[in-house]
Amino acid sequence: MEEIIKYILEQVQNLLAIDSPTGYTTNVTDYLMTEYKRLGYTPQKTVKGGVLTDLGGKETDNAVLLEAHVDTLGAMVSQIKSNGHLAVSPLGGMNANNAEAENCRIITRFNGIYEGTCQLTDASIHVNGKYDETSRSFDVMEILLDEKVSSREDVLALGIMEGDIVAFEPRSRITKSGYIKSRFLDDKLSASILLGYAKYLKENQITPERKIYQHLTVYEEVGHGGAASVPQGVTELLAVDMGCVGEGLNCHEHQVSICAKDSGGPYSYDLVSQLIAVAKKENLDFAVDVYPHYGSDAEAGLRAGYDVRHGLIGPGVYASHGYERSHVEGVKNTFLLLKGYLG
Repeated sequence: MEEIIKYILEQVQNLLAIDSPTGYTTNVTDYLMTEYKRLGYTPQKTVKGGVLTDLGGKETDNAVLLEAHVDTLGAMVSQIKSNGHLAVSPLGGMNANNAEAENCRIITRFNGIYEGTCQLTDASIHVNGKYDETSRSFDVMEILLDEKVSSREDVLALGIMEGDIVAFEPRSRITKSGYIKSRFLDDKLSASILLGYAKYLKENQITPERKIYQHLTVYEEVGHGGAASVPQGVTELLAVDMGCVGEGLNCHEHQVSICAKDSGGPYSYDLVSQLIAVAKKENLDFAVDVYPHYGSDAEAGLRAGYDVRHGLIGPGVYASHGYERSHVEGVKNTFLLLKGYLG
């Protein structure tokens, strides 16, 4: 168990180090393709760009598809201003309050990568008398390039253009007490747990009773990551994403969260009941919660028309879509729930 958790933590650090705002995910999926092959599997890239892997299993007409996503929040250059600063449009649910004063990278299509900082327009408190009362939104935020530019023409000469991707610094770290802190734990932490589960099956030469697939999706943050690429024979979609932690919810970072309902409605009653029963049987630290503002890859599959049961679990993550925090114990409980449910 310790070796699997060590592997999961290594993988989350590797994944977090690869910029992958939604719509710009080739680098991270190339990494995943290589890692699955190294583990002994035969992954395939979907046309949309995700990674689909068959983990094996006996019962092919009652298969389960495990889903996690490796696309993250980010931004896109929407305007190069006359003073050389960049206006941006958010990718996914990136919140301007959380983006303020963060370092970032501007990834051009043909001319390399530049560094910058996301700031409030006119960000000097000693100058801007309305600094405190200004409500943060991307309409009043901008990217300052770490280059000597003072005009639109200067920026264009660098090869930067509208439509370029802006990736925010994740600031990843794991503390001695086991806390995992970073942007984009949603959902690279759970993607790493799925890699850990794949490693566990392969190294222990386990053939599950049910066929198991894993799909690491790339458009979850904009709502359609899991809307395609469900293999024939799949009767169950189980999204492994972040568990919500916050006021009014039971879950904390040391637990695995089982979601009974989110903004899209209830998850499969039977599947949720089975997951709770396994969590109790395995004596796991878990919580059952209703998420007020949430949607998952599993729901995207149902909305696309697949006739399947659906569920959602994940390690507790605090400060979602901001500078997020989880814990190694939450990772362990999530892995053990998967192991207990699927074998």
